[in-house]
Amino acid sequence: MATDTFDWAGDQMCVTFTRGLDPAEVFTRYGADPARSRPLDADAASDLPTGQFAAGAVSLLRSGRLGDWTFCVEEDGVIGSWPELLAALSRGTETYSVLSTEGLAVFQHWRDGQCLENFEPGLEQPRPEHSSPWWDRIQQALAEREGFGMASVVTLVLDHLGLTLNDATMAAPWPTLTVAEDDAPTAPRGDSYAGEGPVPPGAIEIL
Repeated sequence: MATDTFDWAGDQMCVTFTRGLDPAEVFTRYGADPARSRPLDADAASDLPTGQFAAGAVSLLRSGRLGDWTFCVEEDGVIGSWPELLAALSRGTETYSVLSTEGLAVFQHWRDGQCLENFEPGLEQPRPEHSSPWWDRIQQALAEREGFGMASVVTLVLDHLGLTLNDATMAAPWPTLTVAEDDAPTAPRGDSYAGEGPVPPGAIEIL
């Protein structure tokens, strides 16, 4: 029996999981027009111009519904880690966000516009001062799967939500589009930002 692989969940990605929304609504809350989305497999999606190859900072979004949850995998961008976006995305529901880029890894859990948890996973990272139920389970997963990196955090969230999103699943056609960073939610930080965590608004730039 083949072992599931999660290469898509390695470095240079950001993924969100939101309960009860369809992909069109998720795209809308990211600031994208869902009418522009097309069902593309992973190979076809990779041909779209994003990141440094596009005019301005542009992310590739691929989204799909699995049971009660909708994933949105972002390549060449970090919009899915922004507090403004997560406040909008979790409005009336809840959202998990996992970011893994060069030099930065972040786990966040939001509910109805409020940040419940926001920390940098890692065996060398200090325990958050505020309550963080996910901290111990993530640290244990990282210790047990040394070298697997943030993919182990993604698989832990998938197991918690009862979802399958391995490489074979991600390779299938899913609604796909690109979104410019300038179009994403960028409201001023307000009461909805509850974390002292590592991703304050504007702290990350796409190179």
